[in-house]
Amino acid sequence: MEHFRDSILAPRKFYFRLARFASYAFLLGVVSLSIGMIGYCVLEGQSWPEAFLNASMLLAAMGPVSEPRTDAGKIFAGCYALYCGLVFLFTVGLLVTPVAHRALHIFHADPDDIDPIS
Repeated sequence: MEHFRDSILAPRKFYFRLARFASYAFLLGVVSLSIGMIGYCVLEGQSWPEAFLNASMLLAAMGPVSEPRTDAGKIFAGCYALYCGLVFLFTVGLLVTPVAHRALHIFHADPDDIDPIS
């Protein structure tokens, strides 16, 4: 990220920054979904499609589809639900950061440095 004394980033570079942060968010979602699927398969003995459904529903903040049957599965589901809440907040932060940084940078920029197209 550029310092507030630097000129505003060109639109093309800004879009690349947006894409980079979005790819980080996507990677975080894929890793988180994989963790949930493996946990449901190993601890609950669910099939891969059923584990995908439960993990993705928790990751999307909609809640689990099936109730865990084992004690280990219940503990995993609770910990995974808390983890998913943090992942949601972190993902929103990743997606908002470049836009918020650019807006704050524009407020602090010298009027001569602002490109009217951006």
